[in-house]
Amino acid sequence: MKQILSDDFPRNRWLGLILVAIFFGLAFAPFITSGARPLSTAATICVYIVLVASYDLLLGYTGIVSFAHTMFFGIGAYGIGLALASGTPSWGLAAFGLLAALLVTLVLALIVGLFALRVRAIFYAMITLAVASSFAVLASQLSDFTGGEDGKTFSVPALLSPAYRLFEDEIFGRVVDGKVITYYIVFIGCALLFLFLLRIVNSPFGRVLQAIRENDFRAEALGYRTVYYRILANCIAALVAAMAGALMALWLRYVGPKTMLSFEVMTDILLIVVIGGMGTMYGAVVGATLFILAQNYLKSLMGVASSSLVDVPLLANALHPDRWMLWLGVLFVVSIYFFPAGIVGKLRGSGLKN
Repeated sequence: MKQILSDDFPRNRWLGLILVAIFFGLAFAPFITSGARPLSTAATICVYIVLVASYDLLLGYTGIVSFAHTMFFGIGAYGIGLALASGTPSWGLAAFGLLAALLVTLVLALIVGLFALRVRAIFYAMITLAVASSFAVLASQLSDFTGGEDGKTFSVPALLSPAYRLFEDEIFGRVVDGKVITYYIVFIGCALLFLFLLRIVNSPFGRVLQAIRENDFRAEALGYRTVYYRILANCIAALVAAMAGALMALWLRYVGPKTMLSFEVMTDILLIVVIGGMGTMYGAVVGATLFILAQNYLKSLMGVASSSLVDVPLLANALHPDRWMLWLGVLFVVSIYFFPAGIVGKLRGSGLKN
């Protein structure tokens, strides 16, 4: 366990219990839930954990504010999506699309890093925002290639199709079909990527990144080439985000600019990082789980609450499902007020140690 977690334990009893509950909930999601929506929610949580953790490598551990993260996420998604849509779906096509996406991601991350990471703070953020916006516009305009605003749906290898059955009999009341197999590919892939990022931030390289975040001039004076470390961190985060995008596309069987490249996705990433806690990989796990669950079920819960309060018109109107975005914003403000360092930061500083 020490090696798996890179010697980075939760260091708090309640945080440990929360993380264990999330892990087992995601690991056995196909067998403890029924229907397509809960399983899709679990798969989205897995992907967003990795996406947010990769962004936290930049923001929380290196102090880099970037708005280009969704661009790399989209490149990974479009890479595997367009490859599988170009011919008869096969693992070879999927591998080719992924490798091509990773190569494009690496080149773009290097270019953005070389030209933009030499500037400071808001200037770098604006450059990455311009690059990401240009890429989203390009994806929308190349309709013959990318499907434009409508995006593209594609088929997957036979093993992942809903018609495929791994076993004849049900297991714990669930048919192990191609959709369940796809879910476990997403789950295992995301788990490995998260453990890789956990290893990175707890390595000597990760310590240097944190030193750069705290005082880049002092890190430079100690002999570290800070621009080199920033560029390398940018490339690692971009590659992990691209792989998360590929897993998301494989799950959805669809790629589109609104789903993969929109600024709304970037906003969600920023909110999750703040809710979970910057500079804590476990913050991505807790924050992504809470945020995605709220996105998917807050509206339904408000509908139930509004229906049960019909005798109190004021409360019933306030909790009307159409106002779910308002209450999601309220929950975000409350979480920031009570957890200024994020949920994980608060728990780790509460004194309730293991």
